[in-house]
Amino acid sequence: MSNPYTIILAPNPSLMTGPGTNTIVLGGADEGATVIDPAVDDDAYLDTIIHEGVERGGIGRILITHGHPDHIGGADALRKRLGVPIYAFSRQGMPGADQEVADGTTFPVGNDTLRAIYTPGHRFDHLCYFLERQRILFAGDMISGITTNVIAPPDGDMIDYMDSLIRLQEMDIAEIVPAHGPTIPGGQEKIAEYIAHRAQREQQILQALEDLPRGVTIPQIVQFSYMDVDPSLHPVAAWSVKAHLLKLEKEGLVEHLEPEGWALVRPTA
Repeated sequence: MSNPYTIILAPNPSLMTGPGTNTIVLGGADEGATVIDPAVDDDAYLDTIIHEGVERGGIGRILITHGHPDHIGGADALRKRLGVPIYAFSRQGMPGADQEVADGTTFPVGNDTLRAIYTPGHRFDHLCYFLERQRILFAGDMISGITTNVIAPPDGDMIDYMDSLIRLQEMDIAEIVPAHGPTIPGGQEKIAEYIAHRAQREQQILQALEDLPRGVTIPQIVQFSYMDVDPSLHPVAAWSVKAHLLKLEKEGLVEHLEPEGWALVRPTA
């Protein structure tokens, strides 16, 4: 087939998934097609995945970007129907995975190679997959085609996330295929936008700590820093604010005050 991959939209639209999870079917020929992130246990949806796999010579493996439910919900059911292995970064993230995938692991995909890239941050077990000759990044939840991605501690870590973005920034990417939303031509412009956005949010949080009383809470910081965001999304924004605060705390710039307060670390005389 001329197109190296097909996107099959999972029937799981929500506040967190947008229109749903993009499941990827790619490759084929002798080694079999590869499925990335079968998201839900839904017969019609799994039938569509299997049909696309048959068009590519049959499905040979299932790859998982990370262990959030909207990325693994159909993996066991698809494995039972096909008898093919599930690959994931860790069995802690994907219970029942047949094989753990180390950073740099490669898989044959037609006349190309798919390389696993360990990109923790959104979640501790996150992998992107890079189609090397065609320079296509299957980004999971590192990058979104809709909005910025949520970093929710304890599984999410802002320091790791920023490091992973910088790692992706060093790659020659022609196209990003996110797990949610439309594909993104190019790549580096979007990655740079994500890095700048996180830096801006961090500065807004530091400004909130400067302007508001010591011991300010995360909901108060969200109200101050996320005035451009629909208030219905503030509880979600609070997860990323906490991730930023934990990063700043590790860097010695802020401190956590019991029970729920935060403050800037003031220089000592």
